[in-house]
Amino acid sequence: MPRIVRQPKKRIQVTNLEGIIFLVFFLLIMVPLLSTMGVANFFQTVMYTAHDLLINTVFFLMAVAVLTGAIGALISEFGVVQIFDSLLKYLMKPLYKLPGIAVVGIITTYLSDNPAIISLTKDKNFLSYFKKRQVPLLCNLGTCFGMGLLVSTFMIAQGTKMGAGLFVPVLIGNIGAVIGSIVSVRLMYFFTKKDFPENEEDDINLEINKKREIRQGTVFHRILSSLLDGGQTGVDIGLGIIPGVLIVSTFVMLLTYGPSDPSVGYQGLAYEGVGFLPWVGEKIFPVLNFLFGFESPQSIAFPLTSLGSSGAALALIPKFIESGNISANDIAVFTAMGMCWSGYLSTHIAMMDSLGYRSLTNKALLSHTIAGLAAGSAAHFLMMIFS
Repeated sequence: MPRIVRQPKKRIQVTNLEGIIFLVFFLLIMVPLLSTMGVANFFQTVMYTAHDLLINTVFFLMAVAVLTGAIGALISEFGVVQIFDSLLKYLMKPLYKLPGIAVVGIITTYLSDNPAIISLTKDKNFLSYFKKRQVPLLCNLGTCFGMGLLVSTFMIAQGTKMGAGLFVPVLIGNIGAVIGSIVSVRLMYFFTKKDFPENEEDDINLEINKKREIRQGTVFHRILSSLLDGGQTGVDIGLGIIPGVLIVSTFVMLLTYGPSDPSVGYQGLAYEGVGFLPWVGEKIFPVLNFLFGFESPQSIAFPLTSLGSSGAALALIPKFIESGNISANDIAVFTAMGMCWSGYLSTHIAMMDSLGYRSLTNKALLSHTIAGLAAGSAAHFLMMIFS
């Protein structure tokens, strides 16, 4: 009998489970939006909103970033940062359990953004002042002050639109961010202390290197170079926040506002949406009002957006002011939470990985989440006292 050769069974490729799950969640989000607003109105609103954010918000933020970057580079060039270090180093150990040189990390991130502290950690001389249990704390410390100068100057500039001076609320917001930073670093220190016992610490004590690098040339040339280099850094920051502002803020706007004219319905105009976040805010408004003193449920959009991008969160402020749903207390709370959280969900993982402590990422995120809530609450209660 001829031998029967059996053909191997064909393997049927199983559909990617991850793709199915993603598709289900994507449809759960998109179908209600499209069915409520209409397909044409939805896409028209998205385009108009993104365009308006780019023209009226991103370019303004970029202008602020260029100016603040220039100022930051100038004071760094002429040693003002080192003066701050000398004045504040005696506060660092009791407040943060960190050496005085950690002040430099605060200043550099305040003048630029969260990842600026990572460049410091690549300097072996800088790291030599830290014990093993202290190095992971730098991620939380730097993030608490990321984009601080940009957030503060932007908020102060909104005073003309609100018809009130906002310097004091912004200052209180900065104090709230400091309180949040202490909470974040101290909580993280509680975790790292267990992972790195005292006898395993690499406690190297070196004298602080007083020398600093300066640019070549005359004083005038150094001033000009500092301003231009710092301004270029501001341009990079401005370009870097474009995706976050256009993508995140547009989506948040869709979830925050309703039709421009409820009697007419959706018209495909900019900043129209389904009003989901205010609905959520109304459900938990007593909690929001107690912790942060928010006057409107819509205010919940700012801290939620700050989780991913402070730049995107700042883009919400002009619209809040236009709708009249914001107060000086809100500005203080927004400043504190915008600085303290500073888009940490989008940067923390990469920063912890760069530091070489990926295993502690979850603990760093938990500490920083609590810290942001503490920063906002502290700013609110301080505003109540000083009001």
